[in-house]
Amino acid sequence: MDLEQLPKCPVETTLALIGEKWKILIIRDLLNGTKRFGELKQVCSGISQKVLTTNLRSMEDAGLVTRKVFPEVPPRVEYTLTDVGYSLAPVLNAMASWGTDYKTFLKLLKKQRL
Repeated sequence: MDLEQLPKCPVETTLALIGEKWKILIIRDLLNGTKRFGELKQVCSGISQKVLTTNLRSMEDAGLVTRKVFPEVPPRVEYTLTDVGYSLAPVLNAMASWGTDYKTFLKLLKKQRL
């Protein structure tokens, strides 16, 4: 994606890069380190091979992920976050914190209704 193609709003830019459900989950799993394609497919339960491939390619094009192919039989491919990809850790941590707080809120709301 070129600079000219990105939205003017920084929130829209972030959403354009990671706004899809699977991209967030892929980043979450790659924050723990390099993963092979099969490992990512396992931890992102419910994702198809085509969707995973499309998302990884898009993230690679955006500079969030690097792809390393090993010349072996069968071929081995590993994915790693770039420094830019790792810089999304605070964003995901904030999302996790908010999600935890929201679940607590719902529990309290449920108790109040009883």
